[in-house]
Amino acid sequence: MSSFTYLAVDKSGREVKGFLEADNLEKAAEELKRNNLMAVSLNSAGALGREVKFSFMMKKPKPRDMSVFCRQFVSILTAGVPVLSALEMLSLQTENKRLAAALASCTLEIEKGESLADAMSAHGKIFPDMFITMVRAGEATGSLEISFTRMAQQFEKDAKLRATVRKASIYPVIVALIAVGVVIGMLTFVIPTFQTMFEQLGTELPALTRGVIAASKFMQKYYLLIIGGLALLVLLFRQLRNNSGWRHFADRLKMKLGPLGKLTVKTASARMARTLSTLLAAGIPLIDALDITADTMTNVYFKEALQDAKDDVSMGSTLSEPLIRGGIFPNLVCHMLKIGEDTGNMEGMLDKLADYYEEEVTQATEQLMAALEPLIIIFLAVVVGTLILAIISPMAKMYGALDAL
Repeated sequence: MSSFTYLAVDKSGREVKGFLEADNLEKAAEELKRNNLMAVSLNSAGALGREVKFSFMMKKPKPRDMSVFCRQFVSILTAGVPVLSALEMLSLQTENKRLAAALASCTLEIEKGESLADAMSAHGKIFPDMFITMVRAGEATGSLEISFTRMAQQFEKDAKLRATVRKASIYPVIVALIAVGVVIGMLTFVIPTFQTMFEQLGTELPALTRGVIAASKFMQKYYLLIIGGLALLVLLFRQLRNNSGWRHFADRLKMKLGPLGKLTVKTASARMARTLSTLLAAGIPLIDALDITADTMTNVYFKEALQDAKDDVSMGSTLSEPLIRGGIFPNLVCHMLKIGEDTGNMEGMLDKLADYYEEEVTQATEQLMAALEPLIIIFLAVVVGTLILAIISPMAKMYGALDAL
């Protein structure tokens, strides 16, 4: 007999974890089924069993995880496998444990008679509103494969867009952290080694050197206060993120910061066009599609613009009219939407807009990186050069005095 650790869900969708004894892995899986448990992970007890102990640390699936799931689900359904069996198969082979647990729970709910959309709606943190709406539309029209194919494309485009934007933000952050690390290292370890020598010179030190030495002493004496202050700033920032006034200020600032502002606007335009096109192509009414699309906007101004447009559309207005009045989206978006409305081909026009702005985001990111690289190098040179100059200046002064003797 061998020992196995498992993570499973019961009929109520509750996670269950534990150990069991069985002759082999297959027998262990059969034992879980007999106990009305749907396995999410099942491993031999030992090093691999640690994932059960740390199940609370399971990460939310990324857009790439969701696109892979959608593609696999379509392939299995196309092969003639029933939805219930397809979900059960995917729950066992999906790498992301939170997604696997959600799929296993959905399998149990469908066995009780729930629809796929209703079963997924109980896992809102895994399956967004847009996903559930698309699934519900696919079930209603008998085109579930088409809905999942469109969602796979949506997740793939979203993953690419996020990766492009993240590329523009990670580099400056990493360089800033390196700069902070260099400053802390020099003030903590390098400057103190020269401090005694400077004191023995018996001459007045340059103002820059005195300032650097004072900063070094402060850091060594009050490092706990500095750490506490940084932690307080992080907590304050997290609180401010939920504050409406702060969010409006921060999001407005993002839209006005030169190249970064252009990237913010183009990213929002690409996400709006792609999401709205996907929903409309699935037969979702425009008002509902606008409501769901607004929820996908990360910038509060674009979210509010779409919510206001939804209200106007519900009163009989076209979509382009409130967007033109709002002045948040670029003129190209508004005019292309108007052309789509006039020609009756809004989905196709939105697709073209999405392709255009996704390409624009890529180009804007490359331009931003090209502009940031020399600025970051100059910034690092100034920071490190200032500290080195603070060390060299009194030494040069001392050697100058010796040469004069």
